[in-house]
Amino acid sequence: MQEQQEVEGAKPNLARDVALYTAARLAMVVAVAALLVLAQVPVLVALAVSVVVVMPLSLVVFGRLRRRVATGMAERAAARRARREELRAQLRGDRTSQAR
Repeated sequence: MQEQQEVEGAKPNLARDVALYTAARLAMVVAVAALLVLAQVPVLVALAVSVVVVMPLSLVVFGRLRRRVATGMAERAAARRARREELRAQLRGDRTSQAR
């Protein structure tokens, strides 16, 4: 049970970082679309153009946050992979449960 909590707590800020990155990208789309609408561009065209413009721009502007999200996801995946291998080894009878 403690191991499960350690895996889940490996990157406690991952959910927050993902939410921040998503909100930042959406806010940038809205801001670019608003600027285009102010420039007399139709709303649907402004949204389409802003999505296309913001995709590569957000990689540069929010690079640090994107790297934090990617690192957190990689750490979580590695912890889950290690836990899965440990469980498989226990099922095969290769290892006994280790007390921590």
